[in-house]
Amino acid sequence: MKITILGAGVIGVTSAYYLAKAGHEVTVLDRQSGPALETSFANAGEISPGYASPWAAPGIPQKAMKWLFMKHAPLIIRPMMDAATWRWMTAMLRNCTSARYAVNKGRMVRLAEYSRDCLIALRDETGIAYDHRTQGTLQLFRTAKQLDGIGKDIEVLRADGVPFEVLDPAGCVAAEPGLRPVRDKIVGGLRLPNDETGDCFKFTNELQRHAEALGVTFRFGVDIRGLRQDGNRIVAVETAEGEVRSDDFVAALGSYTPALLKPLGLRLPVYPVKGYSITVPIVDEARAPVSTIMDETYKIAITRLGDRIRVGGMAEIAGFSSDLPANRRATLEHSVEDLFGGAGNQKEATFWSGLRPMTPDGTPVIGATRFANLFLNSGHGTLGWTMACGSGRVLSDLISNTKPEIETTDLAISRYH
Repeated sequence: MKITILGAGVIGVTSAYYLAKAGHEVTVLDRQSGPALETSFANAGEISPGYASPWAAPGIPQKAMKWLFMKHAPLIIRPMMDAATWRWMTAMLRNCTSARYAVNKGRMVRLAEYSRDCLIALRDETGIAYDHRTQGTLQLFRTAKQLDGIGKDIEVLRADGVPFEVLDPAGCVAAEPGLRPVRDKIVGGLRLPNDETGDCFKFTNELQRHAEALGVTFRFGVDIRGLRQDGNRIVAVETAEGEVRSDDFVAALGSYTPALLKPLGLRLPVYPVKGYSITVPIVDEARAPVSTIMDETYKIAITRLGDRIRVGGMAEIAGFSSDLPANRRATLEHSVEDLFGGAGNQKEATFWSGLRPMTPDGTPVIGATRFANLFLNSGHGTLGWTMACGSGRVLSDLISNTKPEIETTDLAISRYH
């Protein structure tokens, strides 16, 4: 079949790769000049299936009130009066129960674990290189209360058969020797040894080349204006360069997907939760991290990417804002310098922000819509890199009428209706 994918981030490109492998004729459209130039450009770099968790969790409303008054807050809410923001936040709050958290985390871990397996297979098949490491993720706790609160997460990890280790401070230092000078600041950690790290931008650009070798056509600099329907089918994508017709269409535009779907009467509850990162060149190898550390206090990931450290995190509710406030950078610098002081040259660090497409329940939206030939692959939030390969493979199977290797019915947009 002839398939058009809208969006050339990591989700769109992995979808194109797997659909081409399945024998389809694929075209990818994107407004940018190349792949992975928006949210996929400088994310935290972690591939952490075991750490796949919804932001909507028990106790989050109470924590959010405390975070609002922190100097280095993981959550920032700018005053917003538009209906879309309040509707999304209300839906997220409804998911902050123990029962909903268990359901949401379970399906997120299911997809993320599958995605990690797909990535390993893809890497073995293609030899693709992207500064990847396979040395796990260490969730670092600075207080006993944080360590004592991991019971529900461990239950889900056990239920899904995900290997984990609960570490004391000495175990944390053994996993990450660069933490030795700050051992007294650590009470323990949760290590997920099967997690990986890697540069999402490098991966997506390399995979584009592999997809092109399979026949995929990439058209960059194309302004997508809308979808034209005829009954229960989409007949064309309307662009600034004219119509693009296809048998099937895939919407993978991240935070911009809801605006594309709204004229069709489809309400996709995806909100652009803003995140920030700095990329710091390493100057002291002995002090640098060897993999990914999740600083639980600030909800910040510190990841080793080759000769760089990527520090990413925070969740800002601010609509489609793209500014770069100095105080957000200060939070990232504080976290990495507090744990790995002197490892990187902050004066040469680059500062970036991206809009994560988040659903109120944390789970992405993958699969069919009420239009017979329109499919979605969006809403991955902070886990687009972690879930990319699995999401692309699942979508390809669904479009190809092949039974996916994991359960997918609870990933579709129909779960909101």
